[in-house]
Amino acid sequence: MRKPASMWSLETLGRVRLSKHFYMRDFLYSEIAGFHGRTNIPENPDLVISHGRAFCTELLDPLEETFGRIAVRSGYRSPELNRYGNENKLNCARNDNPLECHIWDYFDGDAAIAGASIVVPWFADRYDQGRDWRDLAWWIHDHLPYSDMWFFPKLAALNLVWRAQPQRTISSYIAPRGMLLRAGEAPQEPLARRQARYADFPPFRGIAYP
Repeated sequence: MRKPASMWSLETLGRVRLSKHFYMRDFLYSEIAGFHGRTNIPENPDLVISHGRAFCTELLDPLEETFGRIAVRSGYRSPELNRYGNENKLNCARNDNPLECHIWDYFDGDAAIAGASIVVPWFADRYDQGRDWRDLAWWIHDHLPYSDMWFFPKLAALNLVWRAQPQRTISSYIAPRGMLLRAGEAPQEPLARRQARYADFPPFRGIAYP
């Protein structure tokens, strides 16, 4: 049985630095936990930190370096909290759903996973003016080692997912709805056309870590 976490231990976990731009505290807040009086305590903090570091260094840091501040709408959810969210129809997938990216404790062979629902404010401003969500999707596809993306109509928010074994899939609830890219498929749009979509984006800025 997992021992109850003290306020001190949660505060210590929150101080863990995952990458240049992100700390664990950035991902621990949960509206479900706050509104429903639940806790959001990792079952396996070591896995959460390890997977979170990979997610932040490989995906979120380059996004923030390139576009400025990245807003985290929904980050880590403990298995217990996510199960509560699913059972009470609070927009949480089942814990055993392969697409559930918020449970960073999960590990099964090569199935390490971490993800979050994020907004890129720089792009959200342009999306509000009619910009096609696929412009950002293809930019991420061509620049970052993501595994999965799911786009949502409000703010062009997306679930961005890191996996130890990337699947490289893109889906959306924004028109055109459905799957833009399936695992193992090549993009239907050629590289030159994809690059034309995001020709006015800021220059890509990765990070060289020591």
